[in-house]
Amino acid sequence: MTDITPKTPEDLYQYLDSLGIAHSTKSHPPVFTVAESSSLRDEIPGGHTKNLFVKDRKDQFFLLTVEEHASVDLKTVHTIIGAASKVSFGKPEKLMEYLGVIPGSVTAFGAINDVGHNVTFVLDETLMEEDIINCHPLSNDATTSIGRDELVRFLEATGHKPLILPVALKVTA
Repeated sequence: MTDITPKTPEDLYQYLDSLGIAHSTKSHPPVFTVAESSSLRDEIPGGHTKNLFVKDRKDQFFLLTVEEHASVDLKTVHTIIGAASKVSFGKPEKLMEYLGVIPGSVTAFGAINDVGHNVTFVLDETLMEEDIINCHPLSNDATTSIGRDELVRFLEATGHKPLILPVALKVTA
């Protein structure tokens, strides 16, 4: 385990600024679920995210970032993301160790804390059709909006080449 203090939302904003990445953040009461955050949709445009922190049997960790209402089949997603086996949810201790966040605050912005490159970041291709993507800024009491391409640039700047894959189940009418 590393003894590195996790970055704060302010550290994240400074890092985004240093990269010349435009972003905006709206503070709100803490939200822990998609249902709790749905009241914010009218105030914050763009694609809203749900994040699944998973691992395979060889302790390879992945963060799956999908549209908030998307479903992910945990029994088969390993075949899409290149995991060694079926995946299960990662423990909160590893979430804090690698991404510097607690359950309820999971975010692709956690890459700023993954200095050991222990996590593979997977962005759902349907989510990436959105121009603006909304994520927690390392805490669940705010939402940070960032351009789709800027999110990829942020991840790459942290040393993570995100995989853009079809991890969400397709919804048929």
